[in-house]
Amino acid sequence: MAVSGAHTVAFAVRGPIGRDDLPGLCDRVCALLDRTRPDVALCDVRGVPADAVTVDALARLQLGARRYGCRVRLRHASPELRALVAFMGLEDVLCD
Repeated sequence: MAVSGAHTVAFAVRGPIGRDDLPGLCDRVCALLDRTRPDVALCDVRGVPADAVTVDALARLQLGARRYGCRVRLRHASPELRALVAFMGLEDVLCD
């Protein structure tokens, strides 16, 4: 959960996401985090399909964000995506 007064940045991820997209997506988001140095990154995943590749991408983004002392929080995730994230044991990592 974002702390009052925390520096926040927002970005959107659009889908569908293919396995080949993962390195570039992670590089672009990490470059944003490197430039802005936020405490919290709000990731809009509206319309992104609920599949294993999407969850893999989101987990990689969270891992990359930790290198910058940042946490990724999902915004506008579908109930299906939230359920899949929970099923994969990542709810505490990716969801508020």
